[in-house]
Amino acid sequence: MNPRRIKLIIGLMTLALAGIICLQIYWISWNIGLNEDQFDKNVYAALNRVANKLQTVENIRVFEELSKSQQAGSEANQNIRKAAKFLENGFAQRKVSVPVESDSLPYPSDGGPGFENNVTLWEYMKVSQLVDSKPLAERIPLDLLAKSIQEEIESRGIRSDYQYGVYSKARGSYVIVNDHFVVEDSGPQMAHGGAPTLFNSPYKVALFTQDIESPGDLSLYFPNRTRIVLGSVLGMLSLSIVFTAIVLFCFWYTIQVIYRQKQLSEMKTDFINNMTHEFKTPIATISLAADSISSPMVVNNPDKIKRFVDIIRQENRRMNSQVERVLQMALIDKKDFELKLGEINMHEIIEQAVANFSLQVERREGVLRTDLQATKPVIEGDSTHIASVIHNLLDNANKYSPEKPDITISTRNVPIGLEITVTDKGMGISKEVRKHIFDKFYREHTGNVHDVKGFGLGLSYVKAIMTAHKGLVDVHSELGKGSSFVLTFPVG
Repeated sequence: MNPRRIKLIIGLMTLALAGIICLQIYWISWNIGLNEDQFDKNVYAALNRVANKLQTVENIRVFEELSKSQQAGSEANQNIRKAAKFLENGFAQRKVSVPVESDSLPYPSDGGPGFENNVTLWEYMKVSQLVDSKPLAERIPLDLLAKSIQEEIESRGIRSDYQYGVYSKARGSYVIVNDHFVVEDSGPQMAHGGAPTLFNSPYKVALFTQDIESPGDLSLYFPNRTRIVLGSVLGMLSLSIVFTAIVLFCFWYTIQVIYRQKQLSEMKTDFINNMTHEFKTPIATISLAADSISSPMVVNNPDKIKRFVDIIRQENRRMNSQVERVLQMALIDKKDFELKLGEINMHEIIEQAVANFSLQVERREGVLRTDLQATKPVIEGDSTHIASVIHNLLDNANKYSPEKPDITISTRNVPIGLEITVTDKGMGISKEVRKHIFDKFYREHTGNVHDVKGFGLGLSYVKAIMTAHKGLVDVHSELGKGSSFVLTFPVG
């Protein structure tokens, strides 16, 4: 696929995913805000209902005190009775239900139409003055307050712990906190346990607003307010997070697969190009040797025929080894191969490989040395595959040394087994390339220049054989300073 199309698709997918996430965040935030508003409305409605009940109960008490007045004919008493009747009618219109012992208030209904307009504000205040002088705590029945708050809160579907308190403006502190009267005067923010949170709570309503001035406030505090507000959207929020995480993971995985497939496609293309180049030379050599044998000048010369036949055999073996390596990797990928395990002396394997390979190094005026320090060089493994692994590492060290190779192969015993290191002073490997050198078909990009021959199968074969032997392979390299491949075999 065209790289520009891949980037365009990824860009569009990213934009769409970002849009979906933003919409989810917006709707969840909107829902949370809606829940907060509804919760606040319910709490304030409950507080107002409780304040109204307290006012109603006190007014009933005032009426009962007025009924005991003995000067029923005086002008002042008439004003009080008119004001009381006015209050009675007002409560009846609001249909406030309060616990009273008698069925009705003990006043005659003599107001008549339009009577309320004849009652002055001063006369009403005069009635209120009967209770203004009392401390706020004495005006509130503690049991009624606690029961009313609980009923109003639960009737609005709020199931949570809460704290409540009554703040007195005269004392400048809380006089009631959570079913208790507060005796000590400890300041506006420190009246009994929990008062600081009550003092800062936004849920407050004024008490006894029919007085000349409200004597105090009723406050509610919910320590779990956030959990209550989020409770209704918690399920949706959790599902949204889970589904978003799944989409993000799938998006990330899809991008990884796309780039992995692109990389594999490039590596396979490089493999085909390399294979074509590797086979082209021996095929051309065999063709040339075959044409030479059929020449009249060579057909009667046995020595020349023998020479060209040897060339054909050599190139044929070279092609067979290349094909065998590809087939071998296919078997390894399918896990369709068996190791012929046995005790092998790695020093013997290494010395034999060095003897066979030293000629190629010396031909380039290089040096191939050994440093065999391991005291326990015997391991259990397949001698054929192990020898191939050593050969591959030596071949790479020679190929990637630009001039006069300097190669050292060393051994030593480590706590987990036997360690073999093949070190060269060649061109080195960059950090980015080191991530992929053990991938099948991978070769560092050199354009169309095939100065280093191979299919990119050598190190992937090394990795597969080491894994089959339950061993480890690692590489340490720096550009321009060479590389070290470390093989670790378990012993015992």
